[in-house]
Amino acid sequence: MEALFALTLGILTASGVYLLLRARTFPVVMGLTLISYAVNLFLLAMGRLSTGIPAIIGQSQSYTDPLPQALVLTAIVIGFAMTAFVVVLALRSVGETKTDHVDGQERRP
Repeated sequence: MEALFALTLGILTASGVYLLLRARTFPVVMGLTLISYAVNLFLLAMGRLSTGIPAIIGQSQSYTDPLPQALVLTAIVIGFAMTAFVVVLALRSVGETKTDHVDGQERRP
């Protein structure tokens, strides 16, 4: 289970970095989103990968730490707001520069 989880995190991170290095705005936004998903999964894994264990201390021998779950929920909300902001910023840039290249200049070979 842990190997599959680590492989998934690696694939999400590598795909996000690859898309961040593209020269168009939409792949950059998608890359940021994939990296934020990878970070959220990593934070969730810090609270131990276990199911059926209560998050309240004292009801069982082992318990799940609720702090990473709260951090992930907060990160999801902030990530959604930032993604919406970046999309609006990218649309404004496309409207003003008439290109979706990240630096505003289309390079032709």
